[in-house]
Amino acid sequence: MMPPMSAGTEIEGSSVQQGSNCGPVMVHEFTDDQQAGWDRYVLEHNDGTVFHLTAWKRVVERAFGFQARYLVAKCNGVVQGVLPLFHVRNPIVGSTLISTPFAVAGGVIASGDAAAEALTARACEIAERERVEYLELREKQERNLPSFRTKELYVNFDKDLTPDIEKLFASLPRDTRYMIRKGQKASLKAEVGPQHLDVCHHIYAESVRNLGTPVFSKKYFHIIQEEFGDMVEVLAISLQNRPLAAVLSFRFKDWIVPYYGGSILEGRRYAANNFMYWELMRSAAERGCRHFDFGRSKIGTGAHFFKTQWSMKEVPLPYRFYLVRRKDMPNFSPANAKFRLAIEAWKRIPLPIAKLVGPPLVRLFP
Repeated sequence: MMPPMSAGTEIEGSSVQQGSNCGPVMVHEFTDDQQAGWDRYVLEHNDGTVFHLTAWKRVVERAFGFQARYLVAKCNGVVQGVLPLFHVRNPIVGSTLISTPFAVAGGVIASGDAAAEALTARACEIAERERVEYLELREKQERNLPSFRTKELYVNFDKDLTPDIEKLFASLPRDTRYMIRKGQKASLKAEVGPQHLDVCHHIYAESVRNLGTPVFSKKYFHIIQEEFGDMVEVLAISLQNRPLAAVLSFRFKDWIVPYYGGSILEGRRYAANNFMYWELMRSAAERGCRHFDFGRSKIGTGAHFFKTQWSMKEVPLPYRFYLVRRKDMPNFSPANAKFRLAIEAWKRIPLPIAKLVGPPLVRLFP
């Protein structure tokens, strides 16, 4: 446990919120009574993501037991920035601070440089005082952080949506349109509803097992649904009542964010994955969503190649590391040669065993 924090770290500077000067910025520990203000700030901030919401805090706490160390910057009592942060301890990563575990995004969002610098400085202060291995900030935006090292292992894909469905379909590459039509001609059926959550988990588990990756628990999927409520959407694709593909997505602001999805091997015959993501994209556009966030992928992987076939904007994710005890940045990528044999072995594990053994393993790679 860390020593008690002081009341706040005072850093002189000005807030750019509404272009006004607000004076000193104070950084405090988050408390539960600040939940409404925190979430309101995230929803109003251009860089706020679903993973900055306090619902993700509760998901990670309930599913994995990691200790939340959320920080909020205020000026004259007004929120000027937030930093969701977790203290993670396990034999693989050691003792670390991560923003945010199991999330594409995290890190600081702020109304100006003063608040962003104050939050970053406090996080580094905690990392130094507790002698963790490193502090990791999974930020999408570029920032000048000389004391941090940057790893550009991932890229993120997103696409603007239009309510003109014919125009949206025409914006896709010819090969992708062909695969979608293949699913349509096979009479694949798309259904949305929370009743498909367990099917979604089963298909996701089989899909990631086939890729050599440990799977999350079914309980984790249910916790996400419980904490995010109507923000979660589950889409299932079937052929003659046999599920072939499914995806769990978040609806956030005017974004649709598919997050956990996959298909079984049989689904490849009917291009079930292509059909599924088109149905999600189409229905989201019709319901008023204006952006499709296809999430991150490691450069050079099959998932990365698949997403390049959708005419999306590809943006590097500059994850940043502040090293304390470690001398170099961690590398837990499947492309790391150290994991090659383990990945190949995992692909051959029977699915029931993968579902049993996977959740304790995936916890080690937050």
